[in-house]
Amino acid sequence: MTVRIHGRNMQVSEKLKEIALDQISHATRIFDNIGTVDVEFTEKQNPRLADERYRVEITSNAAGHIVRIEAEAPNAKSALDTATDKYERQLRRLKERLIQRNRVATDRSIPPVDEPADEPADEHHFATIVRTKRFSMKPMTAEEAVLQMEMLGHDFFFFLDGDSNEHCVVYNRKDGNVGLIEPA
Repeated sequence: MTVRIHGRNMQVSEKLKEIALDQISHATRIFDNIGTVDVEFTEKQNPRLADERYRVEITSNAAGHIVRIEAEAPNAKSALDTATDKYERQLRRLKERLIQRNRVATDRSIPPVDEPADEPADEHHFATIVRTKRFSMKPMTAEEAVLQMEMLGHDFFFFLDGDSNEHCVVYNRKDGNVGLIEPA
């Protein structure tokens, strides 16, 4: 396992790096082969954000799933402690779900969604694209996409369906369920 520790708008002290390395190696004992773990410390200079001045973001790949955690606190050590606790909980949750998925042979499909997508009413407003992300997509089932969405902490996840070889989206609905958007 490789741990990359770096700071944005701050210098990370050697003592903080040692603490981070120790806590990350303790948290990653759940999985045998986690490749690279990226730990990023960020310091916000805004005095109004005193309670969340330091932010720690941990990103890694475990069992083919990206796990990403964020935590904010008044000091860097507290933010690191909170982030590593969340990271360890996410890794445990991922491992439990992977084990459970292999034990139970159930219907792994998500029921189809019958609701149309809402479209913006104002056609004169043009949004500008400020960031473009590119990533390779491996074919996966809708259930795997839901798991990946939860591990990333996002509200939606765009994926390549392994069964139909079509691009689809899973998303969190306001009623707490998950929706699936497929091409017609």
